[in-house]
Amino acid sequence: MTTRPQTAADLARAESVGFSPRFAIPILIGPALNPINTTMIAVALTPIAHAVGVSAATVIWLVAGLYLVSAVSQPAMGKLADTFGPRRIYLFGLLIVAAAGVIPVLVPTFGGVLIARLLLGLGTSAAYPSAMTLISDQSARLGRPAPQALLSGLSISSLVTASIGPVLGGVLIHAFGWQSIFLVNIPLALIALVLAVLWLPADRSRVRAPRTVSAWRAIDPPGLALFAITIVALLLFLLDLRSELFWLIPIAAGALIALIWWEYRARVPFIDVRMLVHNGPLARTYLRLMLVFTGSYLVVYAMSQWLQTDVGLAPSTAGLFQIPTAIVAGICSVLVARAKRVRLPLIISAAASMVGGLLLTLLASDTPYFLILLALAIFGLPQGLASISNQAALYRQAPEGQIGVAAGLSRTSVQMGAIVASSIIGIVFGQAPSDAGLNTIGWIVAALTGAALVLTILDRSLRAPKP
Repeated sequence: MTTRPQTAADLARAESVGFSPRFAIPILIGPALNPINTTMIAVALTPIAHAVGVSAATVIWLVAGLYLVSAVSQPAMGKLADTFGPRRIYLFGLLIVAAAGVIPVLVPTFGGVLIARLLLGLGTSAAYPSAMTLISDQSARLGRPAPQALLSGLSISSLVTASIGPVLGGVLIHAFGWQSIFLVNIPLALIALVLAVLWLPADRSRVRAPRTVSAWRAIDPPGLALFAITIVALLLFLLDLRSELFWLIPIAAGALIALIWWEYRARVPFIDVRMLVHNGPLARTYLRLMLVFTGSYLVVYAMSQWLQTDVGLAPSTAGLFQIPTAIVAGICSVLVARAKRVRLPLIISAAASMVGGLLLTLLASDTPYFLILLALAIFGLPQGLASISNQAALYRQAPEGQIGVAAGLSRTSVQMGAIVASSIIGIVFGQAPSDAGLNTIGWIVAALTGAALVLTILDRSLRAPKP
């Protein structure tokens, strides 16, 4: 039995919007805010470090901090969207993003910038799982499947903004200073918020099974808290391996054991552990995402710092070096958007990342620019292919009624990859980037994506066509 929309007006509004541009535009803007902030910061790390007087190893916490918050918040926001309604959670996240944008101007210190990044991580975490739930809910209201173009568009919008992030960041820093990469979030968030209020169907019009437990039990606060302790303890250890914070390992292990024990017994678990154990394809998708995106973020952050410090480029010029990546990624995303199968694009993306990593092992500060641009262009292939194909696999593999949490966990896999990448960069680069450090990162990228290639080739579930 399902509950029908509260009023005829709510249903009429949902049907009038359908999957039209009025539904799609606000859906696509919000999820783009997280990737653009994750890559735009890459060209700002050096200017911010100089402005606030911290080292390269310290400033990387601006990257790690956002991902630390996002890794916990993405599935949590997905659970809230599933429970209380995705539109409501979507708007809440956009308000946080707008507020975070002004903090570095008011408090231009490392502490102020770090707080802004943490709030950006929290606010942008609401967008993707809410958007996926909004699409699923609208499909239920209308009684027809969501258009593949809309689902692909969700990945493409995030992909494009992630690709242009370094370019936009470089231009903004050159014209207005490093605080501008935070201020730009304010108009973007407010535009998405206004359009969402005007066009997205109200949460009370959702077609869903009646809740049989209280909202408190539906959220599963104990499970959420244990998940947060596990992720935070593990990632804090990974973020600063040189500090030898080994005492965090038993905390993470104990919290993980308690999480599994609790979730197996919870009536409405925060993370359906039983489902993950028996859903091998979804678990492998999470692992594949982490491996590929660890390699991608190693390249984005390492190359930006290396181009500015060792090659001697200005932030704006270093950002322009990412244009070939963006162009190749855009072309690939369009080509694969309507593909019926995901296995071949995923194989190509992993293989291209491995080749690109090997090319990084040959680069030096006196390498001709065209070879550097060629290496960066190769990484456009995995950016364009992996995001859309992995999302298509996820949408197919996620259990019905858990799309918000499943989508959030997929982003947690990506965030964990980014945190591992920032930890590796901090260790390899130390106080400053170097040619030898970049070459070492190239070998690491090749190894990680080589593992992803093997995992993809051996995964028989990917041979099935998308519905």
